Amino acid sequence: MFVDSRHAWHFRKGVEEAKKFLPSDDKLVIDLEACGFSQQEASKQRSSRVAQVDVVDKRDCANTGSRSRKKPNGEDLAMQEGRNNKQSAVCSEETLPSEMFDKVLLYNKNESLKVGVDAVVANLQDKASKISDGNQLKGSNVGKGRGKKQAKKKVVDLRTLLIHCAQAVAADDRWTANEVLKQIRQHSSPSGDGSQRLAHCFADGLEARLAGTGSQIYRSLIAKKTTASDILKAYQLYLAACPFKRISHFFSNQTILNVSEKASRIHIIDFGIYFGFQWPCLIQRLSYRAGGPPNLRITGIDVAQPGFRPTERIEETGQRLQDYARSFNVPFEFNAITSKWEAITVKDLKIRKDEVLIVNCLYRFRNLVDETVIVDSPRNMVLNTIRQASPDVFIHGIVNGSYSAPFFVTRFREALFHYSALFDMLETTVPREDEQRRLIERDLFGREALNVISCESSERVERPETYKQWQARNLRAGFEQLPLDPDIMKRARDKVKTSYHKDFVIDESSRWLLQGWKGRIIYAISTWRPNKVL
Repeated sequence: MFVDSRHAWHFRKGVEEAKKFLPSDDKLVIDLEACGFSQQEASKQRSSRVAQVDVVDKRDCANTGSRSRKKPNGEDLAMQEGRNNKQSAVCSEETLPSEMFDKVLLYNKNESLKVGVDAVVANLQDKASKISDGNQLKGSNVGKGRGKKQAKKKVVDLRTLLIHCAQAVAADDRWTANEVLKQIRQHSSPSGDGSQRLAHCFADGLEARLAGTGSQIYRSLIAKKTTASDILKAYQLYLAACPFKRISHFFSNQTILNVSEKASRIHIIDFGIYFGFQWPCLIQRLSYRAGGPPNLRITGIDVAQPGFRPTERIEETGQRLQDYARSFNVPFEFNAITSKWEAITVKDLKIRKDEVLIVNCLYRFRNLVDETVIVDSPRNMVLNTIRQASPDVFIHGIVNGSYSAPFFVTRFREALFHYSALFDMLETTVPREDEQRRLIERDLFGREALNVISCESSERVERPETYKQWQARNLRAGFEQLPLDPDIMKRARDKVKTSYHKDFVIDESSRWLLQGWKGRIIYAISTWRPNKVL
């Protein structure tokens, strides 16, 4: 087996080397005409583009010594890093048209044209109305069955069965747990309605916990390959089905534009940059600024990938952003830090006094372990580093969850409520047969839930806190909270009201912008700065 794997590795390596001599057709060409440029200007911009990786800082990682091909990938649909730094593998065997990539990431100035995400939103709204008109069955029903069979399925309370199973697992009552699991399996399905899909996902987690294989299964899910085409389409569907990511990026980017309105130099430190999908739109908007764009520097922070190319993804992110900046004539520099976040010091951030400094972290603090695992909490250590950097603004987005309790049944119940809202949201807004919906449920929600249910100690990397808990933590760390911008709030509310389902929640509380579904708050975002009096 070892010899076979070595031959396979050499074969793949040979294919990669051969590809270097093939013409590259996956340039990230910006559709400048859709952004208001003339055809002639667009041609000039495209002809001047040069692929260039500009990764300045690589902490604790080996230099790969070669330039990698770009692979369009989805941020939140990419596998989450745990403490063991496991990553998803995205197949690059197919090359996507650059226009698809640009339509998902760039701002469309021509409001009369429905392109990209807006087109998917309109399509989903049309399908959602048909679902509603057709009285798509909820609860534990599935399909279009009628009569007694449907009536019998109505009485199955999958939530109650799941909680009973979790209680049996916690008590190590294996016989009861297995019997209840059999019932859940009979009435759940990965292709059924929202409740059935949720039950199938949570049953996988309970089964893995019973078998003691949660960590191994979680690692295998992270290593599973997904085609770049599926990732990009699923990411686009996620943006169209719910406003969470879209509003978060708007809030963050508009805050940055407001803070740096007259700045000639801007430095953004992004904790958890993933594939940098937030930043092409900001680069585009900076290029429109009166008097010309500022000098932009982005420091992307993430953990190193395991294997032979630990900096591959962050290098591709830098390459992609460099190409966008070049297309929009924005002076740009990209620095990369691949390290455990708690090991990063202010010196590593290379702060310059003549720059407006912004720290951005959207929904990644939940993957840092807390005081229940390590006395010196990495969360507090990173917050302390950010405070010492003294940014003009710290933009902090969090997953609002209560399923970090050390007690299993309590954690399971809270996770069940949280993910019930997410599965119900997709059930209401996306047709059941949509393949990208299944990918989101399986490779994003399902993987996260499995980690919460079947993993413990440092292996459990999904540890969200509520926005009120984070508010107290940030205040203890020496930050003061800034008021929400009324104009940003109004525009965010208008966007959700006009483009998304009526059951999406957007509100404000204690200077946090809150987003949720049917009354359950799922995400929260706010702005902070270091307290002068320490």
